[in-house]
Amino acid sequence: MAPGYTGSMLQLDRITRAYELGGERAGVFGVSLEVPKGCLAVLAGPSGSGKTTLLQLAGLLDAPDEGEVRLDGEAVSALSEKARCDLRLRHLGFVFQAFNLVPVLSALENVMLPLQLRGMPEAEARLRAEGALDRVGLSDRAHHRPGQLSGGQQQRAAIARALAPIRSNPRGRAHRQPRPRPRRPPMALRAELAAERGVTFLVASHDPAVIARAHVVFRLMDGKLIGEERP
Repeated sequence: MAPGYTGSMLQLDRITRAYELGGERAGVFGVSLEVPKGCLAVLAGPSGSGKTTLLQLAGLLDAPDEGEVRLDGEAVSALSEKARCDLRLRHLGFVFQAFNLVPVLSALENVMLPLQLRGMPEAEARLRAEGALDRVGLSDRAHHRPGQLSGGQQQRAAIARALAPIRSNPRGRAHRQPRPRPRRPPMALRAELAAERGVTFLVASHDPAVIARAHVVFRLMDGKLIGEERP
């Protein structure tokens, strides 16, 4: 799972979330970090280092035992579940490891779905979705279902779904005519989107190729932040 935040600065302030795993205490402990607006950040560390737990907290899918999650300086982790759900729906986008595309919907319909759940009219949702698919180089697969897409294409569709709520140009209108786009690797695409649209990305990985694309890397070990690097 990789949350994307629409134009927000993300701050984690002394976050602790503990649980039992195999009879041992696991989770994250006293983690503080800051991801500026328009930054592509990577959580790096071995399996069991706390990356997934921290992503769930940063994405407001779970609440910390201690500490605060802040978006643009506003504490949001203590909000009610309903308020967190509304915040996720309107300001956060997720790209899950398994992509979580709805198999009976086309790529276009998958990207439109969260927009329509926000109450956006169908015509505007379609324009936004078409623009997002265009931006990730998937216009020619807009009417294909996930089972007809390669793994890389499914990932692009998932990125487009997370991207769609963000206005595609100053007038907030998606491009009506798709234009040819170079098909960047997914992490290169995220880095471009972070710079181009001010989207804040937080990604978990220990892949050196992914880390090399990051603006900032947070190193985790045994649930604790052990270092911060700017490649």
